[in-house]
Amino acid sequence: MSEIYYKTIEGIDIERVDEILAGMSKLKVAVIGDIALDIYWRADMTKSELSRETPHFPLPVVEEWMSPGGAGNVAANAAALNPAKISLVGIVGEDWRGNVLKNELEKRNIDTARVVKNKNRFTNTYCKPLRRGISDVEYEDPRIDFENFKSLDSEDEQKLINALKCLSSEVDVLCVTDQMRYGCITNAVRDEIMKLSATGMKVVVDSRDRIGMYENVTLKPNDLEAYKAIGSDKDPKKAGIEELLEIAMTLSKRNRSPVCMTLGSRGCIYVEDDEAYYIPAPKIEPPFDSCGAGDTFLSAFSCAAALGAKGYEAAVIANIAASVIIKKIGMTGTASVEEIKMRLEKKDEK
Repeated sequence: MSEIYYKTIEGIDIERVDEILAGMSKLKVAVIGDIALDIYWRADMTKSELSRETPHFPLPVVEEWMSPGGAGNVAANAAALNPAKISLVGIVGEDWRGNVLKNELEKRNIDTARVVKNKNRFTNTYCKPLRRGISDVEYEDPRIDFENFKSLDSEDEQKLINALKCLSSEVDVLCVTDQMRYGCITNAVRDEIMKLSATGMKVVVDSRDRIGMYENVTLKPNDLEAYKAIGSDKDPKKAGIEELLEIAMTLSKRNRSPVCMTLGSRGCIYVEDDEAYYIPAPKIEPPFDSCGAGDTFLSAFSCAAALGAKGYEAAVIANIAASVIIKKIGMTGTASVEEIKMRLEKKDEK
């Protein structure tokens, strides 16, 4: 392993954070990717009675709520930062879930004019049954997923490409959420994203399985995604910071892209050209829930970077935003400008 020189950045000046956050209201943001609807059903098992028809105890749902997931949650997190405009590009089905999802997005002041509807596709949906009994401990049952298992047709693919071209001159940053096996980021859409980046558009990409296929953009993988992208089968959780820095640097040089690699509770790494930074995560006492933290990180990092923050500065702000969200237990929440400021001032969460 070659030696990599790096700086550890634990924070930046509060006045600098205030300056960056103050600029959010002027920002125009676009998000493209796999939009989903998150549905939560809370069941009170003390009300359950054995079914007369089957040998099962049903889940008596006493509470239901819904929120945007996937790229929709990235857009919701960007909207929580109060930008001048937030536009979403993606695809939903012509089903009740798609209607609910669009309503939830629009309630958050997200422009859905470029969300394509297709009667032959499901609206990606994650249904999450939660159950409680006599104690206050809550358990999540296996999810019920609505996901598409066929490729996007060429007509819808072209609609998404046209939407990107229209937005290219209107926005300051494009966030990409490429998650689904048969999602809206096809090879042609990915090529268009990279073309736009080559012409000067700021693009930040998060991809579960295909982060290594993007070049000349800013990449935001987690540690496991980065390892897979360079063909390593090692366990990143067992790696030290120096090894993780080497992985991020290798991916950055190979793909000619800055890399912001998230490390869960250890924070993140930012590399660009020959500069490398390790940014530890704020100290957070349990309980916490990491669901949605990556979406919060992506939106906060992208928005800060679009306002001229240096890569490590944007990573510090994104770390703080993620530390806000993980304290919101059992929900897909967002981090506002005010919450980020409050969290920064508290230093350690007790």
